[in-house]
Amino acid sequence: MAEKIRCSHILVEKLSQAQQAMELLKKGESFESLAQKYSIDSSRKRGGDLGYFGHGVMVKEFEKAAFSLEKGQVSEIVKTQFGYHIIKRTA
Repeated sequence: MAEKIRCSHILVEKLSQAQQAMELLKKGESFESLAQKYSIDSSRKRGGDLGYFGHGVMVKEFEKAAFSLEKGQVSEIVKTQFGYHIIKRTA
């Protein structure tokens, strides 16, 4: 298992917003532009990029989903205490 991975995410408050962003992703819109447009997290300025992180840094649900992804893969919608995430593993 990887020591550290790099991910980007789109974080929104409502499930309906996450579902809308996911639909746009599936239609071919870029992850980065959707993060800049919809995300409520400060990472939006970097296209959702969260940088590299290891185990024990992110909240449990986020970490479990992120570490289960292959490079380039996008998660399903993940609910945490912060809202609804769509996660993309970039490295």
